[in-house]
Amino acid sequence: MQPIETQNGESHILYDAELPIHAEPALFEPAAWRRRGQFLGSAQGRGETAFVGDGSYEYVLRHYRRGGLPGRLVRDRYLWVGLERTRAWREWRLTAELYRLGLPVPRPVAARVEREGLLYSADLITVRIPEARSLAQVLHDGPLPEAQWQAIGACIRRFHAAGVDHADLNAHNILLAGEEVFLIDFDRGRLRAPGRWQRHNLARLLRSLRKLYNESLDIAFTDADWHFLLAGYGDGNGQ
Repeated sequence: MQPIETQNGESHILYDAELPIHAEPALFEPAAWRRRGQFLGSAQGRGETAFVGDGSYEYVLRHYRRGGLPGRLVRDRYLWVGLERTRAWREWRLTAELYRLGLPVPRPVAARVEREGLLYSADLITVRIPEARSLAQVLHDGPLPEAQWQAIGACIRRFHAAGVDHADLNAHNILLAGEEVFLIDFDRGRLRAPGRWQRHNLARLLRSLRKLYNESLDIAFTDADWHFLLAGYGDGNGQ
């Protein structure tokens, strides 16, 4: 990877110069991709995530949006405390480091930060993982085999062993592509020494799975599945 930073007024872009992209504002605008016939679809979450492609790669374009009560008041603006501390810059750099370490994450492509006085808005682009679906989506189709739950646990253990504290480990941020398991969305994530945060990551994931089950009874998730995951993680006592 070859990270390059550019600036045009109050607009800042960080991108991987080894990828065939043009570091310009249109790169982050779904409407521009639509005009070129390269808009592939979208998914709804906290905000809209766009899927786009240029013939060489497919990309995931995400605009940072707030959740909860703050999101009702200020949907996509954050307090400016310096470029390196913006959410997009920190997530791009963390994901790039994890990708360099060989961990199963999407390759970061570009980040944009647009400052507006004391506030800023941000966007992030990553390479789309082919044929990947979230754990939440897959569980709607039916139960996973024991080996796949164990693979998910083993994947999480790899990240924890590398000191990766995922701030929002949930069933939507775990992707399955065949037998491969990936983690995505490292917003507010960080590298840390071992500690209680590892247990908190697992507890957050368990709450996410139970919430999915409670909201939709066609979700295929049982306590036995969780213990399979913990077996893959290498811990039989986590809850």
